[in-house]
Parts: sequence; C-alpha cells; structure tokens
Amino acid sequence: MMKVEIHPEAVERVKKFSISDHQLGFGKYVAPIMIQAMYDHGEWQRFDLLPYGPIQLDPCSKVLHYGQEIFEGMKTFHQPDGSIKMFRPEQNARRFNQSARRMSMPEIPENQFLKACEVISAYCQHLVPKRLGESLYLRPFMIASEVGLGIKPSKQFLFIIVASPSGAYFSGDSVKVYIERDDIRAAQGGIGFAKTGGNYAASLKSYTKTIEAGCDQTMWLDSTHQYIEEMSGMNFMCIIDGELHTPALTDTILDGITRKSVLEIARLDNFVVREEKIAIDHLLKLIQEGRCTEAFVCGTASVICPINSFLDKDGKTYSMKEGNGKISMYLREKLISIQAGKVKAPQGWMYPVEEIKF
Repeated sequence: MMKVEIHPEAVERVKKFSISDHQLGFGKYVAPIMIQAMYDHGEWQRFDLLPYGPIQLDPCSKVLHYGQEIFEGMKTFHQPDGSIKMFRPEQNARRFNQSARRMSMPEIPENQFLKACEVISAYCQHLVPKRLGESLYLRPFMIASEVGLGIKPSKQFLFIIVASPSGAYFSGDSVKVYIERDDIRAAQGGIGFAKTGGNYAASLKSYTKTIEAGCDQTMWLDSTHQYIEEMSGMNFMCIIDGELHTPALTDTILDGITRKSVLEIARLDNFVVREEKIAIDHLLKLIQEGRCTEAFVCGTASVICPINSFLDKDGKTYSMKEGNGKISMYLREKLISIQAGKVKAPQGWMYPVEEIKF
C-alpha cells in the first residue's frame, strides 16, 4: 500500500484553521487541506496531503467535455472518548470502485482509499464537530484529466478528497416532496446506480420545478413512470401497516450506505422489512386510506428526514398521517447514536482514525 506524503505547509495551514460559526450548514465550510493523487501510465502515482486550493485543468480535459467523473460522500464522527471514527468507509470504497468500473475509470485499492480518508480525517481531527448529528463530511472524487477531444476513455485521472465540517442537510424537521411524472433520472442499462455527476445534473431541471412548487425534494419514478425509485440525492422508505418498505435495488437506483444501515438497524430491532417495487399510485392510495402512515428520505448528507407531504402533477397534496415521522425519527436517533458512539455499533461499522500529534 502506498503511503500519503504529508506536506508541511498543509499541516501549518490546518493547525491555524478554526470555525466559530455554530450554524455549520452542509458544505458551507471546507477544511484548508486536501488529498490528491494522479493516475498515469496505468498506475496510481504518489498520494499527497496538500493545502486546499484550485486545480489546473487544460480546457480540453475529457472531464469537461464527456463527464467522465465519479464521487463519494462519507462521514467522520467525534466519539465520547475524544477520538474520531469514520462510518462504514469500506462501503464507500467498494461503491467508489463500482462507479469507477461503470464509468471506465481505474479502481483505487480499497486499503489505499481507506488510508487516504483516514489521513485527511486525522489532520482535521480538531475540526470534527462534537454536537450530535454533526460530522466531518468527506468528498472523494475522481475526474478524467487526459487532454484530447476524441470520445474515448481517458488514460489519466486526478483523485482528490476534500473535507467539510457539516451540520444538517435540511433546515426543517420534515420535507415536502414533488412527484416527477414526466422526466426520468435513469433507465435500465444506464448509469443510475453509479455515483457520477451526470445523474445529478439530470435532476436539476426537475429540482427547479420542485422548488417553484414549494417543495424540497423530487421523487423519481422508473422509465415506465409507475414505480418509485429514489429522490435526487437520497433513498426513499415508508411505513405501510407498521412494516418498513423501500424500493428493491436495481441498476437505476443508488445502493445507499445509509439505506443499507437503516435496513440492518430495523431488522435488528425486529421490524418487518420489505424490499420490493412500490407503485406510486398504490402508495398514494395507501396514504389516503391511512395505511401508509409515514415516509422518509435517507442518505449520507440528509441522514433521515421525515416526509410531510407529496405533491402530484395535478396539484393534489397527499399529507402523511405521521408527518413528524415517529418510526423514522426513532431510526434516525438510533443511527446517529451509533455514529456518535453513544450506542454500541454493529461489528465493523465504525472505523477508528489514528490520532495525529502536531
């Protein structure tokens, strides 16, 4: 495994950096250091911890023309004993490489990916927020840096990790969801399961429509416009007849790590969990009948947030019986307590970060 070269100027910069604002928001502040590595001649070159700063790209770099790029989102948490731990980072490493394979990009050895994430977390230890639910958010990403206008996979890549001390993704206690009946985000055989920018770019037009309708999130349906898939940046779950339901994974739905964790927590707590197709019209009928009592979104950034209501294309609103999310908030508290070290985590969920003295 390659080590990470530590640049003294990066250490000096992060030592002097602090945040006084108690309203962290999400992605508002960025740590003054970053990890960077180049892929060239068929292999990864040196990994470096550098001062955070602009990256220089040729105007003909392939990422700027053909969108060959991937990213991840993951978190590091403060623990009661003063240490810090990453939450299930090996899952992010595996998903990063899964995205890389789909986008014809080089994989990063899992242990090297974990080492790079550990190093930037360690040097940002004093920036990891201590309040419950807050974290140091890590954003590893890879872009195609080869120069040329020919449409073919790049042979050169740039890998970077940035870190952001972050709070809540949503400002409110619950969200309103707009049901997208016209456009689709992904189709079978495409890139819907890969964490690549094109998936999110495809959602922006609908997001504008969502905001104009007074909602917070867009719900995407499959290519037949019948079955629920996910939100623009998070997975969907609901409670029907007291059971936890979520759409079964396909190659058009992102395999969310928070999704996976919530399902595992629910099963450990003896909830009935069903992963299967959910027809949007059937769900709306169940809401009207009072059988679907609550619904929520879940993701790394959002954690878990209850859905207050759904707005359909015809202007009709479907309000949830439990808009404050009794079960979803129970699952949220259980998850964030695990992440904060207040509740014992399932084996292997919390990855310890070695303390750095500087």
